[in-house]
Amino acid sequence: MEKQKELTEKILDLGVEKVGYANLQGILPKEFNYLKSGISIVVRLSDQVISGINPQDGPTHVYFHHYRTINSFIDQVCFKISNQLQRWGYLALPVAASQSINKNGWNYKGLFQHRTSATQSGIGWIGKNCCIITEEFGPRVRLGTVLTNMIFEYDEPINESKCGDCNICVEACPSKALKGTLWNPTVTRDEIVDPELCSQHMKKAYKMIGRGAVCGICVQVCPKGKDILKR
Repeated sequence: MEKQKELTEKILDLGVEKVGYANLQGILPKEFNYLKSGISIVVRLSDQVISGINPQDGPTHVYFHHYRTINSFIDQVCFKISNQLQRWGYLALPVAASQSINKNGWNYKGLFQHRTSATQSGIGWIGKNCCIITEEFGPRVRLGTVLTNMIFEYDEPINESKCGDCNICVEACPSKALKGTLWNPTVTRDEIVDPELCSQHMKKAYKMIGRGAVCGICVQVCPKGKDILKR
């Protein structure tokens, strides 16, 4: 498909590392089920910044700023993707890089899970740290998603974890929020991580850094992606 090829080239030219196309028919919530497809983008985090996170001391101010900068960048890229799709006459919904929606008390969730589109588009699998794990960069990435009614040549979904017996992130988690569950598409977020334990620990232990909004230890310790570091 020429338009898909053109779109991919435009997205990569914006500074994105990977692009994937997911068939989300039957997966999207009913309010969005007319949109059909998900475009997943991968933005690589700075290895230097992630390596600066000390598992004993926790996140750094540099990481907090880096995290927010990349979220803003992803939102801008998804905005540009949506604009291009609209110029071609399609509907497009950019999903915020990091937005919590609270409808039922504690249960904060995003508008649509980036990781669902990412696994369905072959970007990677969901690790025991509940982050997307890519073959190239491990979990040292951030995701963006655009939902659209444009139909694509879809990528092959990834439907099983490659974490195996590795529990490094589970053992390193200071809040003990990670449960060590191997992911597959039937596994829920709450079976992998206790998000309230994670959040409460960050607010208490890292209050001086971004008011306790980031951690990153489970990303830093993951062996997947560490072998690409250049020293």
